[in-house]
Amino acid sequence: MDIDGEIANTRASLQAGEERSTDRSLADGRTLLVARRPLAGGGWVATFEDITERRRAEERMSHLAHYDTLTDLPNRSMFRERLDQAMAGDTPLAIFSLDLDRFKAVNDTWGHPAGDWLLKCVAERLRHSLRSDTDVVARLGGDEFAILQFNPKGATDAEQLAKRIVAVVSQPFRDKGRDMHVGISLGIALYPGDGKDADTLLKNADMALYSGKSEGRNVYRFFEPGMDALVRARLALETDLETALKRREFVLEFQPITNIASGKIVGAEALMRWNSPTRGLVAPDDFIAAAEDSGLIVPLGEWALKQACSVAAGWPPGMRIAVNVSAVQIRSADFARSVISALAVSGVPASRLELEITETVLMDESETVLKTLRQLRELGIRIALDDFGTGYSSLGYLRRFPVDKIKIDRSFIHDIDNKDTAAIVRTIIGLGAELGITVTAEGVETEAQLDILRKAGCVEAQGFLIGMPSKAADMARLLKTRAASRRA
Repeated sequence: MDIDGEIANTRASLQAGEERSTDRSLADGRTLLVARRPLAGGGWVATFEDITERRRAEERMSHLAHYDTLTDLPNRSMFRERLDQAMAGDTPLAIFSLDLDRFKAVNDTWGHPAGDWLLKCVAERLRHSLRSDTDVVARLGGDEFAILQFNPKGATDAEQLAKRIVAVVSQPFRDKGRDMHVGISLGIALYPGDGKDADTLLKNADMALYSGKSEGRNVYRFFEPGMDALVRARLALETDLETALKRREFVLEFQPITNIASGKIVGAEALMRWNSPTRGLVAPDDFIAAAEDSGLIVPLGEWALKQACSVAAGWPPGMRIAVNVSAVQIRSADFARSVISALAVSGVPASRLELEITETVLMDESETVLKTLRQLRELGIRIALDDFGTGYSSLGYLRRFPVDKIKIDRSFIHDIDNKDTAAIVRTIIGLGAELGITVTAEGVETEAQLDILRKAGCVEAQGFLIGMPSKAADMARLLKTRAASRRA
């Protein structure tokens, strides 16, 4: 403090007959308000007031207005304020829009206290990911975050930060002996190239985020001028899906699965198709992600279960029907009821139904999901782990939840003539034999591939060589033809 200046200002105020008040911060943390009031006969009266609690309350109110109460990160208002200040200085900036992947599963499975704990952990990891004290990470609300990176050296610096964030957030969060897995997706806009004002930059970063999430999870995307069209297309797709569900535009096709040793068809997988009057025949890869994000996968999946079981009721006894189910479906409260209802209405025994899940279903170690799957399995329903070998930790999932079948992903079969790939396939087949799990190879297209699988001891095969996906009536004719040829 400038003592001489303070004395001069106080003397001038008193000589002018004006009261002067100043704050004094003491070494013990207290704050005093010192007021000096001139007296009529000369001199002055000084009063000392302890305003420590008042000042702390004001600071708390100011902090609450600018910081998130859960994570103590800057909030939306504070982030916008910092962004406006940075843009006024014409400093190069990178604006990141971030959104957690699979966060809803944590809340649905373990409750909001676990979700809050996870958000605080994510906030801490994001804070430590920043390059310098000048960069800002904020929580905008829910599982949405934003980052302001100062003076990036073009897109390279921003990309390095994005990769670092994806890597650190993808690591498990351990709490009370359980591992929680979430991912994070990022959209990035650069100033001044991607916008000259804050609203445009934030919108473009959000658009890049939305574009990235529509392609997958754990991704980052830079804004590109054409992304607004992509976002509009995705929104149109979701709207069309909702209409299609009401109009019953979806159909199922069935692809046979054969026992390699006997050549007998032992089952078929139900594959959903969307027969859109405007889009034509749409494959699942083009609309399932949108159905999951919008929640439409729940009623759509329930319809598929009922339809698949209804068709399978007309097949020979023992023929299994495989139906794909997503994590979103299994987490819904009525999933087990819908499965049991589909079996009851169709009359198909539980032992003939296979539910195909992917590793993402088991990634969260969700007790609700695992409990539901165990209950269904106890009824005799088989559980198959699809796309085996392409995920994070397949062996860990087999240890945690014993399945009845593993399906080797088609990418391995396509490359099976490669020595290393063939070794992986043989290892998976051997693992299945050791654990008593049926192994099915997907994507079998040539006799050479089938021969390799036969020699390796693979139990089942599925793919174009075995049979193309076909309508229910065509599948029924194929089964009748096979049955007649065996009798002959």
